[in-house]
Parts: sequence; C-alpha cells; structure tokens
Amino acid sequence: MTSSTAAATVRTTVRIPLRFGDGFGATADTVTFHGLADGGEHVAMVFGDPAAMAAPLVRMHSECLTGDVFGSARCDCGPQLREAVERLSQEGGVLLYLRQEGRGIGLYNKLDAYALQDLGLDTYEANSALGLPEDGRDYTAAAQMLTALGIGTISLLSNNPDKGAQLSALGIAVRDRVPTGVFATATNLGYLRAKVERTGHTIALAG
Repeated sequence: MTSSTAAATVRTTVRIPLRFGDGFGATADTVTFHGLADGGEHVAMVFGDPAAMAAPLVRMHSECLTGDVFGSARCDCGPQLREAVERLSQEGGVLLYLRQEGRGIGLYNKLDAYALQDLGLDTYEANSALGLPEDGRDYTAAAQMLTALGIGTISLLSNNPDKGAQLSALGIAVRDRVPTGVFATATNLGYLRAKVERTGHTIALAG
C-alpha cells in the first residue's frame, strides 16, 4: 500500500453459514473494518487461513443487488459470486465484497443506464451518456482490507485487468490473475462482449 494511504484495522469477525439457491453451502469468517478510505461498509469473507498461504486466492466482487440477490440475467455477477464462494471454500482465500454498485455509480444510476442500454447503447456508453464514469471503482479500500488481514501477495480471481493494476499500484503483489468461468446467456452477451472489447476483460466468448 502507498505510504499516503492510512492503515485500516479489523473491527469485528463473525462466522456466517452461507447458502445459495442451488443448495450449495459454505461457512465464512466475515470481517468488518475500521478506517477504510472511502468510508464504505465493505466486508471480507475469509475461508481457511489465507494469511498462512504464499499467494491466497482473492476475489474482489463489486456489489450487484440485481444480480447477486434477485438473479438478474442482464449481467454475470450472481454466477461469479456463487463460483467464487465455492472455489474459495475449497482452496482457501478471501472474498472482498465491495459496496460499489454499478461499477461505482450506484443502484439508481445503474438502472438508468439499463434503460439507455435498452435503446441500443452498450454498458459503458450508457454510463457516459449519463455523465458518469465508465468505471468509477477505486480499490484503495480493498488493498487496506487485505493488509489488515495480513495478506500482501495474492492470486486474483478476476477477468478485469484494472483490478490487478490498481492493487499492484497500492502495494499488493498480484502473483497471477485467474479468470472466472464464462456465464454467457442470451440476455447478457452484449454486456460481456462490451467488457471484452472496451476494457480488455479475459472472457472467452464464442465467436
């Protein structure tokens, strides 16, 4: 982490049994923090003893109410979250659940952007048309969380090259980037293709 970024500290740790709609379950030690740079109520879900691993698997998952909770098929967020929890429960590691709805623009703005996408804009064009950043996420708090957990080197479970670049600039060593599965459907294919073409996501789409 850069010297200008203040340290965060662990606030509370509580064990939570997790259950998904398909019946899969796991148990995570869920950690909250004091002193996060953006003041957000982000949480870390810890599986096993990642601080004892050379480069534990870490998933930085941005909150998606529509996908994570309601199963929206306009994105791949829900399936990515489900996949991450299963992989982390098997291998050990950390899920950083970051309160950055809509790539940092908020829920209402995200839904406004959906309305523009229905008129033909892609996900990034829709944000720009609303006068908002294509991707407004900052991962300073994520780096603080990892440092507070005693983790300085990771394997990053992500298709997004910006996540690794930001963490590296913040002093977290990203040993490698592990792609997630591909969760393409008829209703999210355009969204996934825009991520590949506009921001270099490593998603192997057919065709």
